[in-house]
Amino acid sequence: MSQDRPHAPELLRAIREFLGSDVLPKLEGRTQFHLKVAINSLAILEREATRGPTADTAERERLKVLLGRDGSLAELNAELARQLRDGMRDETDAALMAHLRATITDKIAISNPKWR
Repeated sequence: MSQDRPHAPELLRAIREFLGSDVLPKLEGRTQFHLKVAINSLAILEREATRGPTADTAERERLKVLLGRDGSLAELNAELARQLRDGMRDETDAALMAHLRATITDKIAISNPKWR
């Protein structure tokens, strides 16, 4: 129900902010470290919820062009993997490398946006 609020990213942000501002300062040692890991995980989930669908759509569109066929993202990735295994494509394929760079950039923007 996309019209219902709060949306998943808003809930994740609220939980992350509460844990970071109200709970984290009261902890120390190993428990504080684990809470920092949990807060970081919530941030990744928040970015996945907001940026993931757009990244998946872009990846699927690139794969459709690269492979010259339609299919789900999973099917197209499976076909690309098969072509790579069979030696039909390699690092000399400029279109493949452009697709891989764009896909990796999108994934890193979700998992670790401070990278670079």
